[in-house]
Amino acid sequence: MTTENQSILLIDDDANYLTATRDLLETQGYTVETYNQAFGATALIQKMRPNLVLLDINMPGLSGENLARLLRLNDNTRHIPIVFHSSNDEDSLRIAVSRYRVTGYICKGNLFELRQKVAYYLRRSNN
Repeated sequence: MTTENQSILLIDDDANYLTATRDLLETQGYTVETYNQAFGATALIQKMRPNLVLLDINMPGLSGENLARLLRLNDNTRHIPIVFHSSNDEDSLRIAVSRYRVTGYICKGNLFELRQKVAYYLRRSNN
């Protein structure tokens, strides 16, 4: 599957992050949608059916962790790969991945790692 056939949903409350990350991933050939809060994201995910959700953990109201928990409990979204993309430290991200049964994590700030890990998680979810 080529990158043009793969869609990514970015969920984060930081508008600058959404724009910069969307632009970077689109240069890699992905179709990218953004959403600026956790509330309402379940309906969007069910409608969009993205190949991957990049989800910030630290958001007001409903955290990314709680959204991931809700997505895993929903029969329509439990199979969609979710990757935490956060500025939290790696130890807490590893624990969160296990606790909320998401696909993995990517630390914010390293653009090379973002490109590499997005490609890895998409390949893994297609196998």
